[in-house]
Amino acid sequence: MTADATTLPSPGALPPGLYGYDDLTEGAFFLTSGVTVTEAHVVGYAGISGDLFDVHMDDEFAREQGFPARIAHGLLGLALTDGLKTRCPVRLLGIATLGWNWSFRAPILIGDRIAARFEVHAKRPTRRDDRGIVTFEVKVLNQDGTVVQEGQTLLMMGGRTPEATASA
Repeated sequence: MTADATTLPSPGALPPGLYGYDDLTEGAFFLTSGVTVTEAHVVGYAGISGDLFDVHMDDEFAREQGFPARIAHGLLGLALTDGLKTRCPVRLLGIATLGWNWSFRAPILIGDRIAARFEVHAKRPTRRDDRGIVTFEVKVLNQDGTVVQEGQTLLMMGGRTPEATASA
């Protein structure tokens, strides 16, 4: 997968639409569009987070550490990934994100274009009949297809889409 390309439909690929907990099965997945990481992203995130570490703010320092240039904050990559999920044509009836188990595999550079693949790894009901918790396996790839970040996220979701409830 390239960071700005959609692939041909394949088994398990979710078409655009609204999905509740009951609509998802293990192995189902979707691809997000991409976003190009800009200077403004990095500087803005540094200002908001207070993380002004030199590897994010100083090209010379970053090169001395073995990077080709400054790198984006790891948590900026995670934040952008969550944003890609929420603006995707595959819309989830999310209620709350319950956690992230996340790894930073390779640097994200200014100018990189990232996109993500979300796959349903597991599902479990909650005490309430109208919701459940879905574990998604997530891979974030840059324009070269390199996995730059990956992990799992837990999303509490509403049970059924309004359309599915109306037809039941």
